[in-house]
Amino acid sequence: MSTGGRKFLDTTTTLGKLVAFLGVSAICGALTAGLMTPTVALVGAATSGSAQFVDSLPSELTVNPPGQVTRILAADGSQIATLFNENRTDVTLQQIAPAMRNAIVAVEDYRFYEHGGVDPVGILRALASNVGGGHQGASTLTQQYVTNVLNENLIAQGQGANVVLNGDKGVGDKLREMKLAISLEQQMSKDQILQGYLNIVPFSGNAYGIQAASQYFFSEDAKDLTIPQAALLAGLVNGPGYYDPVAHPDRAVSRRNLVLDAMLKHGYITAAQHDSAVKTPLKLSINPPEQGCAYASQAPYFCDYVLHEILNDPAYGSSPEDRLRTVQRGGLTIKTTLDPRLQGPAQSQVDATAGANPDDWGASLVTVQPGTGKILTMAQNSRMLSGQGSGFVTTYNFNVDKTDSGGNSLGGVGGMQPGSTMKPVTLAAWLSEGKSADQYVDASRRVYPLNYPWKSTCGAVTGAYDDAEVGLGTAPDLQNDEDGFYHPMSVRQGIYDSINTATFASAAGLNDFCDIQRAADALGMHNGSGKNQKLGLNTLGNLLGGENVAPLTMANAFATFASNGSYCTPISITEVDDAQGKKIGGQSQKCTAGALQPEVAKEATNVLQDVLSKGSGLLIPDKLSAPAAAKTGTNQFNNQTWVVGYTRGLATASFFGDPFNGSEARLGRNVYVNGILYPVIDGAYIAGPQWAQYMQKALGFYDHGQFDAPENQNRNQNTQSPSPSDTGGAQPSTGSQPSNGNQNTGGDQGGH
Repeated sequence: MSTGGRKFLDTTTTLGKLVAFLGVSAICGALTAGLMTPTVALVGAATSGSAQFVDSLPSELTVNPPGQVTRILAADGSQIATLFNENRTDVTLQQIAPAMRNAIVAVEDYRFYEHGGVDPVGILRALASNVGGGHQGASTLTQQYVTNVLNENLIAQGQGANVVLNGDKGVGDKLREMKLAISLEQQMSKDQILQGYLNIVPFSGNAYGIQAASQYFFSEDAKDLTIPQAALLAGLVNGPGYYDPVAHPDRAVSRRNLVLDAMLKHGYITAAQHDSAVKTPLKLSINPPEQGCAYASQAPYFCDYVLHEILNDPAYGSSPEDRLRTVQRGGLTIKTTLDPRLQGPAQSQVDATAGANPDDWGASLVTVQPGTGKILTMAQNSRMLSGQGSGFVTTYNFNVDKTDSGGNSLGGVGGMQPGSTMKPVTLAAWLSEGKSADQYVDASRRVYPLNYPWKSTCGAVTGAYDDAEVGLGTAPDLQNDEDGFYHPMSVRQGIYDSINTATFASAAGLNDFCDIQRAADALGMHNGSGKNQKLGLNTLGNLLGGENVAPLTMANAFATFASNGSYCTPISITEVDDAQGKKIGGQSQKCTAGALQPEVAKEATNVLQDVLSKGSGLLIPDKLSAPAAAKTGTNQFNNQTWVVGYTRGLATASFFGDPFNGSEARLGRNVYVNGILYPVIDGAYIAGPQWAQYMQKALGFYDHGQFDAPENQNRNQNTQSPSPSDTGGAQPSTGSQPSNGNQNTGGDQGGH
């Protein structure tokens, strides 16, 4: 805005208009005669000292690209969503219909190709009109372009409040505009100026630039505009709100016809074309822009995750505000890892899983490619906005952490309790010590008192399970989901039948309890609250999935098994290009071969295949047509249920339950979904079919061959009942301590 203050003269009077325009005309002549010629101060300080001397005014205009639309794309190039605060897509002059170019020149500046940026004839014409009581502007297209560039530069710098509108310009503002226009004409050709003008000028609050306007009002590209369409759009720039054809169709048609008259007068169209266009009814085909991830054409929550990743990355700006401006105005092309061939089936599956769902249970799927870390799908049954179909409304992402490693929001709920899907971590620790999955452990043992002799080199093991010590802060005796499994069994059976007591017996038989934590770290597992907070696996209850973990983390951990121990950081963005197509960012693959010993990963996969062929996964009615491995999981209150599984080429976490609350406040019992009443829900019941049906549709697009067989599958095999020394009778390095941590005794133990 120009500064206020007492005016030297009143330009609302006839005399004031005459003096002001004569002064401007004189300055125009001086400017045109030569930019470097010193000129005397004019008419004192016209507007609070804005422009004392013409030669003190700037003569160089920085023409930065105006704000443009950022596009988020899937891996195949299809669009996920657009992001902008000004809906604009730049096009070349050759991509704009000649009728449009002619219409804007005819109505706004018919001497455009004759003047040098400022038009003395136009100024005198406007003077005569205004002195006579009319209202006619004298700004050339070049001057209008200058004003729009200056305003766009202010907006790009976060100074939108300082934008100068036409009605607010003082004499100093006009003089600066004129001097810059003359300078610009010496730097750019007429066609370049016209192209820049048509790409920057606002046609409505929903359309900036001619391409966006053509799409918004007519669902056409700018190159395909007809004469009446071009005339209508050319008429809008004088007053986008006043002549809005949606709100004021009669005004818009009247203005369009005025433009057509100007086109006829200046020889751009024939009389026949004019008459035909005037008779053409207003035919709009409104195509409102829908920007933001809430309006994504696919994968809205994946889109939101990608957007958070960009806004949290200093590569795109020094502050969150700078990064947001870069996204909303930079015309970026953000290429992602999303595979629409899988995303469509994933979204359909979660919607079908929880279709008739009066209690708003959540369902989600997320898939990672083993060996690359690429996130291929991310779907959940909720919606971001009301009226978008079935599903309850939430902006929270079920699949991701609450924050990133730096504490910046990722938009996630912060994970859920994974229950028995955590048991493969203890299995990996067991195998990493050179033990066999077929070795027996004493799963009959239910009591692990405070003084139990765990072997640990990394601190005290907290928590205990002992009815006799409940008053001292322990949990009751360890329980399985069903009776009949309190007996010695192989570690393998303990996993595929999901037996809690077998998992604890395996932990008790470790040479170092800390190997469980090491295995979790190697698999990239962490607490869903974010900041890369490690899981507290020195707390006994957490061995059974008592801490919240995000589905993405679980899928990626199992992808490490699938890739024979190679851990890859999950990535969602392959490349970010600026508006000129120059690469400015992206996430590179970061994989650590052997993060988990390859033989350990192969043996774990061999055991997890048994889950589907003979264990808790048998309850999943749908079978895959390719080799697969998986683990079912259910938390203590049956309100957060899982299947996490994989083929060679895909690792997927399937979730069903309450993503917001894993406490006993909401039990997963008497659950009514899709016309079926479940007295209790378990990992295999709903999350299981969701996983299997989706994976069957998806697996053919990626490697789905046989897993690599472990070399030492039967090493150290012991098929006999164990002695006490086999089940954890080692000398302690630390004793057990009471803990207020989650002593999760739930999970799909004993065949679930």
